[in-house]
Amino acid sequence: MRKWVYMFTEGNASMRELLGGKGANLAEMTNLGLPVPQGFTITTEACTQYYEDGRYINQEILDQIMEAIAKMEEITGKKFGDKENPLLVSVRSGARASMPGMMDTILNLGLNEEVVHVLAKKSGNPRWAWDCYRRFIQMYSDVVMEVGKKYFEELIDKMKAEKGIKLDIELTADDLHALADQFKAEYKEKVGKDFPDDPTDQLIYAIKAVFRSWDNPRANVYRMDNDIPYSWGTAVNVQMMAFGNMGETSGTGVAFTRDPATGENRLMGEFLLNAQGEDVVAGVRTPQKISHLQEIMPDVYDQFVGICHKLEDHYRNMQDMEFTIENGHLYMLQTRDGKRTAQAALKIACDLVDEGMISEKKAVAMIDPRNLDTLLHPQFDQAALKNAVPIGKALGASPGAACGKIVFSADDAKEWADRGEKVVLVRLETSPEDIEGMKAAQGILTVRGGMTSHAAVVARGMGKCCVSGCGDIVMDEENKRFTLGGKEYHEGDAISIDGSTGKIYAGIIPTVDATIAGEFERIMSWADKYRTMGVRTNADTPRDARKARELGAQGIGLCRTEHMFFGEGRIDAFREMICAETKDEREKALEKILPYQQDDFEQIYEAMEGLPVTIRFLDPPLHEFVPTEEEDIEKLAKAQGKSIDHIKGIIQGLHEFNPMMGHRGCRLSVTYPEIAVMQTRAVIRAAIKVQKAHPEWTLVPEIMIPLVGEIKELKYVKKTVVETADAEIKASGIDLKYEVGTMIEIPRAALTADEIASEADFFSFGTNDLTQMTFGFSRDDAGKFLNAYYDAKIYESDPFAKVDQKGVGKLMKMAIDLGRPVNPKLHIGVCGEHGGDPSSVEFFNKLGLDYVSCSPFRVPIARLAAAQSAIKMAEAK
Repeated sequence: MRKWVYMFTEGNASMRELLGGKGANLAEMTNLGLPVPQGFTITTEACTQYYEDGRYINQEILDQIMEAIAKMEEITGKKFGDKENPLLVSVRSGARASMPGMMDTILNLGLNEEVVHVLAKKSGNPRWAWDCYRRFIQMYSDVVMEVGKKYFEELIDKMKAEKGIKLDIELTADDLHALADQFKAEYKEKVGKDFPDDPTDQLIYAIKAVFRSWDNPRANVYRMDNDIPYSWGTAVNVQMMAFGNMGETSGTGVAFTRDPATGENRLMGEFLLNAQGEDVVAGVRTPQKISHLQEIMPDVYDQFVGICHKLEDHYRNMQDMEFTIENGHLYMLQTRDGKRTAQAALKIACDLVDEGMISEKKAVAMIDPRNLDTLLHPQFDQAALKNAVPIGKALGASPGAACGKIVFSADDAKEWADRGEKVVLVRLETSPEDIEGMKAAQGILTVRGGMTSHAAVVARGMGKCCVSGCGDIVMDEENKRFTLGGKEYHEGDAISIDGSTGKIYAGIIPTVDATIAGEFERIMSWADKYRTMGVRTNADTPRDARKARELGAQGIGLCRTEHMFFGEGRIDAFREMICAETKDEREKALEKILPYQQDDFEQIYEAMEGLPVTIRFLDPPLHEFVPTEEEDIEKLAKAQGKSIDHIKGIIQGLHEFNPMMGHRGCRLSVTYPEIAVMQTRAVIRAAIKVQKAHPEWTLVPEIMIPLVGEIKELKYVKKTVVETADAEIKASGIDLKYEVGTMIEIPRAALTADEIASEADFFSFGTNDLTQMTFGFSRDDAGKFLNAYYDAKIYESDPFAKVDQKGVGKLMKMAIDLGRPVNPKLHIGVCGEHGGDPSSVEFFNKLGLDYVSCSPFRVPIARLAAAQSAIKMAEAK
């Protein structure tokens, strides 16, 4: 018989894949002798079985669950479903990768009306008993039966308004009893039947609900963003309840062993007295700092600090912990590696190395490359900031600067962002349902909540700027406005927020590029020490080249020459070339373009200081460059001495039914060799000039012929390139080497790579087009149906964002395996957008590529991802 259920005493931290992160860590804390309320974990395999069985829990799993409940009864001395001494439990999700707030939790399970009356009488604390029951009804209704939370919140708000109170804790036992009755009536109205009384039924439905939450919209969005496969499933943890809502000697909290915003080595956390776990992260009340616990419960505080040290020493990483205090007794409910900002991640990693806790390799491996992005984006311009007067201040929950137009709902944030608006999402508090709006927004501002609220934790994970807990805001969500600092702000008004200082400003404050130094440079130096694959950049301008160089690029893997034609004065000459009807006309126009191209290449060579530069010849179809405005058509007609109608006829003739697979790439150079001649002259002349100016550098220009699918194409264009280049070099009187290679972006090129390698000095995989042609759909139009594919679980991620390893990856491997034996000197890279995606970089490293090339700001991400892959591969050996 297969084992589907493990008691906490049967597991350990190494069983993460089976028990999920939470279950594995609860087991590990149990092994360490920490005060953990005991329970059991239903495995991730049970979750996948649930889906395989058509969202049904089979009898074998059910039997093992009930056996585990019996063992819990023995451990606790309480009985599940008993009216006199009931065992109440929490039911929580626990995927192997941390997904804070994405899935569902039910607390106080096992209660019914009879049991509540007994608990109220026996405990002498009727308020606690009825508080637990109303919470259970609300959570069960929301999570299990999918009755929205808002209906219950409205009932609570109505009662508080009638009684003239602000906080839930001001409600009396009688109030909570009345609320429980109202909640059950609401449940019956929405569901059509009475609220369930049988604890076993409650438990099984709750477990199903947690399994089901693995497939909820917010979890699916989070998984796609964080490379978490759907096939992993989630575990379920059933745990004896510890009650933080029993009065002023009870409470609940969240803490980090180091500051998750800055990385500072200090205990940081928050707690609420007389509350249950969800109250802190939901931001319902603004919590107290963990240091205040030392004043009111010094023994508990000292015990907690000791546990924090023990956990960080054990896991050798910053820990994020949840705890509950029940009548002065401390219980640990969770520990996990804490989510942190990129800035904090770098500092923590370096500090742990300095403290002798971890090695350099471990420090490199523990940082999420995607989060580096947040360090590389603009911050507020300090000069402009000096003149800006804050309109409010709250908690700087996630560093960075954000500005945009105010929106008040996640749906509006997404809708406005989709039409190109930059927005700041302003909410009373966020919830997991807001994830898509948070993702679309530039930043998040909340009225409630602390540093461990949902908004703060999720924003940090996303790298979004967040300011939380601004209690001075008077919110009017219904009318889409709020008041702060004596002024009213409406939807669409501009606002700026600083996630480092917590300051809020009216209007838009200009931003400047971030500066990088300190721990960033230290981690990057370690990454460069251990990585085996090069990292270049995709850069078409000297400015981009300089920025990439600053961020550690080792050359240019893709310079798109067509991007140089759109400058002032240049496009006119280029249009003349396109509309030329004779070779002579075309060459005259090309002569006008040549100096521009040469000058650009000179500046790019200078920026790269002798490092490799791969220049791709003209690639897009010509119709993309022709004028559409009447004024521009008239100008072109005049320049060419032709009638407007004649020019319009030429433009019409350039129209293509399927331009992405039409007259473009090397086909242009086959049709019009003079284009290749001009571009070769520009490349070589620029290299000669820069080489003469810098004899200490060794320039070897790499000329890349795009869209080759047949060796004869490459041979034909290469002949033009070589003849032109050799003539230029001979005339210059200097010795200049150059290479001619091709982009592998057509499946046929991958399939015949052995032939093509005989003529190519290098391959560069253009994974954007290779993906497009392998899948047979356009990346520009795929958005129309990809969401349906995600919903149907046909695809788990956008194949244009993360390389398709099974199909496109197989073609890449085939091309490498075919090409290298034919040409042992062949160097191979990637220049598609996948070159900056960490999971794709890991795959490319395994394939044995020489380098990846990506946009300038993704260079550090690729450097770190390449190092992590190299370390992982070395350890596997």
